[in-house]
Amino acid sequence: MPWPALPLADWEPTYATLHRWTQIVGKVRLAAMPWTNHAWHTPLYVTPRGLSTGLVPHDAASFELAFDFVDHRLHLTTEDGRAASFNLQPMASRPMSVAAFCDLLTHLLAAHGIDMPIWPVPVEIPGDVLPFDEDEANAAYDADAAHRHWQILVASHRVFTRFRARFIGKSSPVHFFWGAFDLALTRFSGRTAPAHPGGAPNCADRVLEEDYSHEVSSAGFWAGAGLGEPAYYAYAYPEPEGYRTAAVRPEAAYYHADLGEYVLPYEAVRTADDPDAALLDFLQTTYEAAADLADWDRAALERPALPAPHRA
Repeated sequence: MPWPALPLADWEPTYATLHRWTQIVGKVRLAAMPWTNHAWHTPLYVTPRGLSTGLVPHDAASFELAFDFVDHRLHLTTEDGRAASFNLQPMASRPMSVAAFCDLLTHLLAAHGIDMPIWPVPVEIPGDVLPFDEDEANAAYDADAAHRHWQILVASHRVFTRFRARFIGKSSPVHFFWGAFDLALTRFSGRTAPAHPGGAPNCADRVLEEDYSHEVSSAGFWAGAGLGEPAYYAYAYPEPEGYRTAAVRPEAAYYHADLGEYVLPYEAVRTADDPDAALLDFLQTTYEAAADLADWDRAALERPALPAPHRA
């Protein structure tokens, strides 16, 4: 079960391009789906080959869009049995810029009777950003790096899923938010929370107010933009008093004051004697810090992990 190396410097141009590609695909799903609590209608999902929208409802034909990081293609599959795809890797005659990707996807959908206009502005990316259909600057795709990033998502998904099974209160799926390009899992205490202050680039404050309408302990993995290295993170909203000085494990974990989150460098997990155990320890101890300091009803919200059934 691989935990490959992926220093940010080795693939940052590809990361920037792929971040925007996933936003385009995610926004297609967003345009079609009814609003679901905490924006759970928007993420992508880890698959055995990449990332998928899951089934997207549409009057003409419900469909799925899926990134394949094994063969490096973007696939469209419709409910009536049609399928089509295009290559993600740049060609010498036509680099696969963000604008080119946007154009190819728009024409692919249209050829299958799917007209799905999106707001073409990247979200949650700081600084001046070009609309997708004008962005010729981001056109890098290192297939090996994209594959390794997907392998990290698969390994992280496995551990997050084990951690999720310990909680019987309200919990999110393990899902990939294309806004911040992170794999995330959120637990809820059941209590409402103060209105979130918002402030994410090109993202309406009402979206974050809905996302954080209730008290949470959240954790995830992101590839490192803004931090300089890939890392796991954990935070509580609202943050209870004493949270940032709590004792969390493993030793490499620390509270990042500027981010307002606990951080565990991915490299510390990858190189641990037991990466699964190290990551589970981080998830559990940061959750316990949030739940204990905020006085969650842990007896009602948790259960011991159940053994996997040997037969149905």
